[in-house]
Amino acid sequence: MSWHEAQDCRETKKRGQAMSLLDAAREVREAAYVPYSHFKVGAAVRGVSGAIYRGCNVENVAYPEGTCAEAGAIAAMVAAGETELIEVAVIADAPAPCPPCGGCRQKLAEFGRHDTPVLLATVEGATYATTIGELLPGRFDISHMSRAE
Repeated sequence: MSWHEAQDCRETKKRGQAMSLLDAAREVREAAYVPYSHFKVGAAVRGVSGAIYRGCNVENVAYPEGTCAEAGAIAAMVAAGETELIEVAVIADAPAPCPPCGGCRQKLAEFGRHDTPVLLATVEGATYATTIGELLPGRFDISHMSRAE
């Protein structure tokens, strides 16, 4: 699937804009705090307003307490008052484009639609275009809690 095929009519954006999102992820990746794994990840999300929010991974000596790049970008978006993302880019120094972890897939699904485009990239330039729905089929959502009181 190409980048443009993953976008719906509400999200008709030029490839230049998609690349600027990837450029934002590439830039913030350098700020990652990774003294243990040395594996830097950068992420950028575009909110409905068109604004770009960036995040990088932040490790902690107590490994489960670290923060993924995608979670950081989403937190920045929410802190700015937006609650819907329409585009995602993630970049890492890996042999192939690196998908988000399971927790981040669920976080992306919380704030994006099934058909929201996600561009995964390596620092060498390899890319893989997908969607939130392809990354997390059968996602858990609010409809599963319809009987909760």
